[in-house]
Order: sequence, then C-alpha cells, then structure tokens
Amino acid sequence: MNNSPIQSIIPANYQPKNMAAAFEQFTQAYPTYAETEAIDQLRATDYSRLDEQKHIYLDYTGGGLYAESQIQQHMTMLSQNVFGNPHSNNPTSVAMTNLVEGARKYVLEYFNASPDEYIAIFTPNASGALKLVGESYPFQADGRFLLAFDNHNSVNGIREFARTKGATVDYVPLTMPNLRIDQPELDKLLTQADPAHGNLFAYPAQSNFSGVQHPLELIDRARDKGWDVLVDCAAFAPTNRLDIGRWLPDYATFSFYKMFGFPTGIGCLLARKSALQKLNRPWFAGGTITLASTQGQWHHLAQGEAGFEDGTVDYLNIPGVKTGLQHLEAIDIDTIHERVTCLSGWLLQNLYGLRHQNGKPLVRVYGPTDLEMRGGTVTVNFYDPSGNLLDYRRVEELANEQNISIRTGCFCNPGANEIAEALTEEDIAPGFEEGKRIGLPVFMSLLEHSTGKSAGAVRISVGLASNFADVYQFLNFAQGFLDKSSEKVGHVTFEIENCRVIRDGS
Repeated sequence: MNNSPIQSIIPANYQPKNMAAAFEQFTQAYPTYAETEAIDQLRATDYSRLDEQKHIYLDYTGGGLYAESQIQQHMTMLSQNVFGNPHSNNPTSVAMTNLVEGARKYVLEYFNASPDEYIAIFTPNASGALKLVGESYPFQADGRFLLAFDNHNSVNGIREFARTKGATVDYVPLTMPNLRIDQPELDKLLTQADPAHGNLFAYPAQSNFSGVQHPLELIDRARDKGWDVLVDCAAFAPTNRLDIGRWLPDYATFSFYKMFGFPTGIGCLLARKSALQKLNRPWFAGGTITLASTQGQWHHLAQGEAGFEDGTVDYLNIPGVKTGLQHLEAIDIDTIHERVTCLSGWLLQNLYGLRHQNGKPLVRVYGPTDLEMRGGTVTVNFYDPSGNLLDYRRVEELANEQNISIRTGCFCNPGANEIAEALTEEDIAPGFEEGKRIGLPVFMSLLEHSTGKSAGAVRISVGLASNFADVYQFLNFAQGFLDKSSEKVGHVTFEIENCRVIRDGS
C-alpha cells in the first residue's frame, strides 16, 4: 500500500494521453491491482449492465451494487418454494424460519461473532439498529453519551434519547486537516464517566463523509474507562474485514445493501449478550413478546433477538443476506479492499494535483491526503481560478449529463462538514433561528454569501465493481473545470428541499 503524501508523487495537471497510457502508469504505481483481476471478470458478467448502459457508478458509500447472480439465486429460491410467515409452525412457516435462522447464523459466522457471546438482530437498516440501541439504552442523570463529530445523523439522533433521560451529551472533536478523532480530547472525555451509571460512546469505524477510518482499538480504551461502545460499521464493512471476535464491540450496526446491493431494507444489530441485557425497550410489538394482556395491561418481552425484531421480519428477503455474504466471500473481502485502495489512491492523488493555469488548486480534499487508515471515499469541493467555490449541486448536475453517479451534500454527516469547512455556531445559527424554518437552498445561499463557506461537498466513492475506467473518466470530467470561472460553470437548475425532495429550480 502506498502511504506517501500526495504532494510528493503527483505533478500538477497530470494528463495522460489516453486511458491505456494512464492505466500503464497506474499499474506501475499500484502493482497489487493486478491481484484483483478476478473482479474485472465479474464486472463483465455479474455487473455487465454498468458498461452496457455506460454507467460510471461512483456512489458505493451511498449504496452497493448487486450482482446478477445474487438476483438469479434469490429468484430461483422464491419461484421453486412456497414460504409463509415464520411466526407459526406450519410447513411453509417452518421452511421460512429455517432460512431466516440460517441467514442469522451466517451473519455471525461472517463477522466472527461467537453465538455464545453475540446475538444478530435483523432491522430495516443501520439506522433502525441504531434506534434500537438509542431508545433502549439506560441513559440517566449522571450518565453520559459521547459521540464523534463525524457520526452519521442516525447516531446523532440518539442524543435526543439521552437528553430526555437527563444524560450529559458531549462530542469529541476532529483534528484538521485529516479529520481524525482528537485522541487527547477523547481520553479527557472518557475519564469523565462514572461507571456506576450508563455511559455510551458511539463512533463510526469509517466516516461516510471523509472515508477516514477510526481505530477499532478505541473500543477497549473506552470500555476500560467504564463505557459501553457502539460502532457504526455501515461504511466500513463493504470493503474491510471486520473481526467482531477480535474487537468485541458492545453494539455494532450494519446495512447490508451497502455491502452487496440486495436486499435493501435489511440491516443488523450485532449485540453482545451482556450488553443486550442492559437495554430496556420502551414498547412492545407483535413478535416481541411471549405473553401480553389487555385487561391487566401486562406483557413479557421475549428473550434474545425476538424481543427486538418488531412485527414480522422481511422474511422473503432475509435469505438474500446469506447469498450476498457468500458472494463477498467468493470474491474475498481482502481482494475488494485492495482494489478499492488502489483506485481511490490514484483518484485522490490526481484530483489533488489538478491546478488551474495560475497555479491555484482545482479541488480541496477533505480528510487525509495519503492512504493510511482511509477507505474508498474521496470528498472534495471545486474552486475556480479566482478561488470562488463552485456549487456542488452544479457539479453533480454536470456529472449527471455524463451518466456519472456521485453524491453531493453533507451526506447526513453535519459534524464532519462543520469541522471541514470551519463552520462556527454563529455561521449556522441563521438556519435555526426561532420562529423561522429555513430550507436548504436558502441556507446554502446565506452561508456562501456571508462566509464563503460550503454547506456540503462532492463525494466520489469506489467499491466492489469499480474499475480503472470509472476513476479515469471521472478525472477527465473533473479536468473540464480547469480554468473556468464560476460564471462560466453556471448555476444549478434544481433545488434540493431535503434529501428526499428535489425540485426544478427554473
């Protein structure tokens, strides 16, 4: 792995004559890429639709891509069997129960989580798994909830449960410019816990904003000081080997669609049995109780995973989790990791080296400018020769025209964006003034015009099915902004009301 600083190895405005020449130089710089050749064969078969439809897919942190063989296997299972709701003992129910429990067992095996020590709870996604912990954790006065600044909003949201129960909420900051957890400050905050009360420390194994990977060693460090530890593994697990038996987090959360594309709508909470016993669910639902009474208003919560899987699980799709994990195992997660490292390293290096004719950089990279402890996510903002910020939404709009799928915004990760852009509480306050409800477009305009700072960025992420052509074509796209003023680049023609509503801005 090449961990050299970007500045020392990439000349400014490197422009290979063609992709063949670029690929030759790439393989010289990253010789281990040749060891991932089997993925190129999969690209031509299981993921052939990418090239047939001329897609350049660079949003793997947003969602993985499913293989055609996964879908075929799943459809064969459905078409050749009769399955019923697993909450019964009839033949179709038992058949389904066996598949669901087989998938549960396989999840534990894949992550090396001993069934004697861990329980796998199926959830709608990683956010659902995080909510289970947040709503049930024994927060109390004199207890604490500690978060990293670059947690996903689904982790940030747990602070509302903590505050409601009187716990102290603290954030450990990130260091600049690498956006890594401030270790001395973390140690100071960890020592403030009173082990007699509930204390929960939550952080991402990999930031979905910057791709920074935070040390799993923090698990033991926090536990030794009286903390339970929740690790968000949603961005980490798709391209990294995670040995739960080695690191022993109290709670770890996942979204399987980010790992292998299908099925969506299924996540997982891996919980240590000792940690699960601390959780006290604030409600019960169908399937979560062994006995309930309406007259007496009594209920007995089921033990283990059954007490946390509300209602009927997504039973027809859960077997697809095992299929997806087997798909990853057939490729080998270390092979995926190496490919992602090579591709993201080359892209990062070349983007960092792009300069306008006046010598000013085209992009600002958020996070480390080397490959040590970082994943396949490269997050940047674009600037014109005068140093004016280009609207990230306009960059995405122009990428769309070339069938390039990237992601823009703050990626449900406001803390990392605030640190990266040095946004202060005063900068952000206009968006939260009492009595006003400012939408995203207005807030972005206020922020940029008053501070010159950005409310978001451009995220490019590679994954399982990525190849060199993908990153090469994105680099060519990025070079198209060289020496163009912000006026020449133009303004976005749509408005993002929120992450679910996009409107024509004309």
